[in-house]
Amino acid sequence: MKHHAKGAFDVTLQQLEAYNKNEGAGLGRMAIDKQFHGELDATSRGEMLHAGSAKGSGGYVAVERVTGTLGGRRGSFALQHNATMTNGVPSLNIIVVPGSGTGELAGLDGTMKIIIEAGGKHYYEFDYALDAG
Repeated sequence: MKHHAKGAFDVTLQQLEAYNKNEGAGLGRMAIDKQFHGELDATSRGEMLHAGSAKGSGGYVAVERVTGTLGGRRGSFALQHNATMTNGVPSLNIIVVPGSGTGELAGLDGTMKIIIEAGGKHYYEFDYALDAG
């Protein structure tokens, strides 16, 4: 059965030392810490790699481990991000890493959308399903 969860979240990004420090590489690395509110009541920690040197264009990949409750079920799972921005037009794909669910969230499958309002307030919309078995 498919479910839909939504709510707000707070995010803190911290610059980390990049692995590739070549001048002009345009590569960076960040730590991600989030607090989800609403139907997903959880915290997450992860890491992001990003690239880009053109204004309004670039990309990032990230993986984060989410721990807490979703729809009243306790456990954890990993989210995988793949995003690009081309001349100000974003494309974002966030999925639950297959097989990453633990506890009552074992068998979790889903996709997440992030909405950022003017002023920087962050929201999520999470479409998910749980294995019956």
